[in-house]
Amino acid sequence: MLRAIALPVIFITGAMIAFAGDESSNSEEPGEFDIEPPILKQNLSDELAETATPDGDVARCEKKLERAKRNAAGAERLWKIGVLAKVEVEQRALKAIKCEAELASARVVRAKGTVAEQESRVASGEATKQELEVAKTALAELIEAEQKAIAKREGAELEFAEANLRRQQRLLKLGSAHRSDVTNAEEKLAELKAPKN
Repeated sequence: MLRAIALPVIFITGAMIAFAGDESSNSEEPGEFDIEPPILKQNLSDELAETATPDGDVARCEKKLERAKRNAAGAERLWKIGVLAKVEVEQRALKAIKCEAELASARVVRAKGTVAEQESRVASGEATKQELEVAKTALAELIEAEQKAIAKREGAELEFAEANLRRQQRLLKLGSAHRSDVTNAEEKLAELKAPKN
């Protein structure tokens, strides 16, 4: 008899609590979870924290490259012991190569700024033409290094896309992937192989 009375009472009490909770969350007053916490400086990304100067951009790219190299360095060992997938190892290596190309581009931008500054100093008589030629030579070397880094990045991206396509095709044969995954991998590979304008 006691069970017959206790069950409906528990059910009605639970419904009332749920209903009261619903009403309090719909009220106009902010609840304990409605207030956003303040943004802390350490939570800002590197892109927002650095200034937009070429020197700041080069420093940001150098830090990013070092971090990517550290992440890629231990990835092969982690893959061998089964902690990481092979695709993660490949992605980390690709990210390090992309960071190298980004750093080379940032250095070229900084060198172009230096050449422009030297040209204005030569025009005003504050610097000699020899200093300008030294800056132009350094710029030419950095442009060549940038072109090599970009070619290396494009080759690595193409290699990664080809490996990803082979991986998706094998997974499709095993029944672990969808046809759309293979199609996406084929499209990415075709996009990378397409001539750039």
